[in-house]
Amino acid sequence: MEYITIKDEFIKLGQALKLAGLVESGVDAKIVIQNGEVLVNGEVDERRGKKLYPGDVFEFEGNKVEVRK
Repeated sequence: MEYITIKDEFIKLGQALKLAGLVESGVDAKIVIQNGEVLVNGEVDERRGKKLYPGDVFEFEGNKVEVRK
């Protein structure tokens, strides 16, 4: 499992994918999220603006990333 650290209360899913280096751009993030390729806490989430808080885990192409404060 990998980790990303945030300074604010939350991070949006699209931003988290970019921060973790799993996508190149916001456009790429939007596409993979809308295609149902991203899991949040084990479930498909198609909302790019989904707020992730410390302790949440998202997954894309077998890469699991936990959000930390």
